[in-house]
Amino acid sequence: MTLLTPLSDVLGARIDGLDVSAPLDAHQSQWLADALHRHGFIVLKNQSLTPAEMVTFAKQWGRPSPHVIDTFHHPQDANILILSNVFKDGKPTGLVDAGTYFHTDYSYLDDVARCTILHAQDVPPAPNGTTFANQAKAYADLPSGMKEKIKGLVVKHHYGNRDNLDKQSRSVASVLNAEQAQRVNWVRHPLVRPHPFTGQLALYAVSGSSFGIEGMPDDEALDLLRELAAHATQDKYCYTNNYENGDVIVWDNALLLHSAPLIDLTRPRTLWRVTVLNPQGH
Repeated sequence: MTLLTPLSDVLGARIDGLDVSAPLDAHQSQWLADALHRHGFIVLKNQSLTPAEMVTFAKQWGRPSPHVIDTFHHPQDANILILSNVFKDGKPTGLVDAGTYFHTDYSYLDDVARCTILHAQDVPPAPNGTTFANQAKAYADLPSGMKEKIKGLVVKHHYGNRDNLDKQSRSVASVLNAEQAQRVNWVRHPLVRPHPFTGQLALYAVSGSSFGIEGMPDDEALDLLRELAAHATQDKYCYTNNYENGDVIVWDNALLLHSAPLIDLTRPRTLWRVTVLNPQGH
């Protein structure tokens, strides 16, 4: 029997009893999509997916898109990015610190991400999880004057963490090599976006890749973006989900900011990640 249990009043749901190693039927797919849009992220417990099964599951949400850091693509499928602090023969087997600041996946691309999927392979005991912040609730709570001020604003995005550009820092955006850096450019997205499936309004990527606002001096734009980010990441909008081995988590990039933990480098931690673009037409 499939059971959905909300994890908090603000966001998150746990799902037990559904094996996603086999393709889902139309009813199951719609039920999961409704759960994702309602709760922001869903955690499917006790899964054991091969790389091929994980990518098949991802394709039921949209178009898997390989990460620009191709150094750590899974050898069996480039759509999977390996997140790991494990070293082999003195070399990293995956990204060690990835996104340890509030951000939205792929907000630095024109074609933005629908959802991100992680599969916990080998994780230490809690605390070890990702913190999520509900950007629809944060937007809804803004004063009417602020809503009017930001209406129609267009934000300039680029790969990176605008609040930390020190390449030696653990909270900088994962560093690109010269060839990878040539593949990312400036893009523009609305500051407030309607959800592509529900129409619900939410702040979009006010932390992380947002470096400026069209038609606004940079210092004024950064002050506004930081003010919005501080509001949108208050504890009342957040929930931290700790992982267990076998978890498959799906989160909605149109609805959430998220921040990965600064992990203990002495405790092995490996997860697989697939980021999925919206289906054509959304």
